[in-house]
Amino acid sequence: MPRKKLPIGIQTFREIREDNCYYVDKSGMAVDLIQTGKAYFLSRPRRFGKSLFLDTLKELFEGNRALFTGLAAEPVWDWSRKFPVIRVSFSDGVLQSRAQLDQRIRELLRVNRERLGLSLPAGLPETDLAGSFADLIRQAHQASGQRAVVLIDEYDKPILDNIDHSGVAAELRDGLKNLYSVLKGSDEHLKFVFLTGVSKFSKVSLFSGLNNLTDITLEERYSALCGYTDADVDMVFAPELPSLDRKLIRDWYNGYNWLGTPVYNPFGLLLLFRTRQFKAHWFETGTPTFLIKLLRERQQFTPDLSRIVASEALLSTFDVDNIPVEALMFQAGYLTIADVWQVPGRSEYTLKYPNLEVQTSLNDCLLQSLTDGRSPPVGKLYRLLQAQDFAGLKTLLHSFYASIANDWYRKNELSGFEGYYASIFYSYFAALGVDIRLEDPTNFGRIDMTVLFAGQVFLFEFKVVELNPAGSALQQLKDMAYADKYRARAEPIHLIGVEFSKTSRNIVGFEVETL
Repeated sequence: MPRKKLPIGIQTFREIREDNCYYVDKSGMAVDLIQTGKAYFLSRPRRFGKSLFLDTLKELFEGNRALFTGLAAEPVWDWSRKFPVIRVSFSDGVLQSRAQLDQRIRELLRVNRERLGLSLPAGLPETDLAGSFADLIRQAHQASGQRAVVLIDEYDKPILDNIDHSGVAAELRDGLKNLYSVLKGSDEHLKFVFLTGVSKFSKVSLFSGLNNLTDITLEERYSALCGYTDADVDMVFAPELPSLDRKLIRDWYNGYNWLGTPVYNPFGLLLLFRTRQFKAHWFETGTPTFLIKLLRERQQFTPDLSRIVASEALLSTFDVDNIPVEALMFQAGYLTIADVWQVPGRSEYTLKYPNLEVQTSLNDCLLQSLTDGRSPPVGKLYRLLQAQDFAGLKTLLHSFYASIANDWYRKNELSGFEGYYASIFYSYFAALGVDIRLEDPTNFGRIDMTVLFAGQVFLFEFKVVELNPAGSALQQLKDMAYADKYRARAEPIHLIGVEFSKTSRNIVGFEVETL
């Protein structure tokens, strides 16, 4: 329901319209966490509401009952007790050296001391960051008579901001490790600890000794702790839905999954309601330049991004010296869980793009990285497919391959193989946001790529002529009777054989037959 005045710390969106605000109540989950544990870690992508959830925890522990009137926490929380809260956030600004990090930590500790009415003891230098933090926790407990609450937001941001400079990132990691190591030794003075971030760095590298931290990132009951569910959208934001395609809202922004109820990224969804335009609102707030660089360096076959299989151990942790692509993409929000396979003691996850926003935007970035930042004319591809203009389609794709810098081929050892030409081809269509099926299974074999679009079926077969001199791509589509799988749809079926040459580095054959 819309409210004119919302409780601070619960409000999740301000001023969609000048006269309407909305809120999604997560206070019940907050109480559940507090009652069932003591120290938690939660990883979620940027702009997912992590900071806001910590605000909710802060207001609960400080006993601000008026902010929770009518919410799930009000009848079940003990409002007679108030706890000292130490709030540390690295969300603001970019720190580029250990000295800058240490200065920020000193300032954060000073602000918390002043807010709690405490002072730094004589003889304890501000430069002793671990000692100052430990003293702050101890004093907060002794002065209030209640054990302290420590809330750390974006604990890993200083490292991630410098992840493409491993030396700097390692220095910042060591500085943060010095700070966080205090938590283990201060256990007797702590009531509750909650850390949030985008990535989970290994305990050895960052949380050494902090073995009592419960990671709830992949706990089913907390999957929707941050983000909005379909039910939230239909109930809370119902006044914003008229004139917007409900299925398109779901396809474009929903789909993030941490083994429970799928959720929407709040930032993108709320900007949709404000602008009434389906755009890459979340993606555009932070172009993943390091990720694109990593994908290119490791010669990632882009069609595999939508079907990666990874173990729980691989997804859950990494370090600045060892960054698996799967872990980085999952933790940063560019991939999410599609399926899980479990046996006692082991879990494996199939990953996928969470939604069309990420699929289209990430593939567009990958294409731009091949052509010195020039955005491919995806809109033209849309119009050519819609009009069944195959001569124009061939010209468009030929022109794009011709625009790829020679440097890319020189550095890409696998550029002569079929998969890497198909990878670029796939990314072009994925950037369009159409329904793509890779290695599409039939009773005779697998179609390289199927595209379902505008009441039409496009079946693609790819070949590199130097590797397959005996037969054409189109003939294979016909010989294998791949079209039979889609005849029952009673839609036009286009068989498209695409042949590449590793010598000319371009399309040398493009045959089409429509059934």
